[in-house]
Amino acid sequence: MTLEIYSKDWCPYCKKAKALLQAENVSYSEIDITQDQEREREMIERSGRRTVPQIFLDGRNLGGFDDLYALRSQGPLAEVLEGNR
Repeated sequence: MTLEIYSKDWCPYCKKAKALLQAENVSYSEIDITQDQEREREMIERSGRRTVPQIFLDGRNLGGFDDLYALRSQGPLAEVLEGNR
């Protein structure tokens, strides 16, 4: 399972998403786009959205923090993510 999160260092929802993943012991790769316009364009192309965080599971966009939080309500996040591959 490959989980990527595009974030900006000032974003409270990015911090919440990363804290949730850490609390659930889910590993992820962070792509900080705070000062990186090229990577931000990449995120927009991949997701069709301009807001952060944008979370991808095995290349598929899961959405942002609210979407991640909603997935958590279905059970232990690692198991839910494994089932959503």
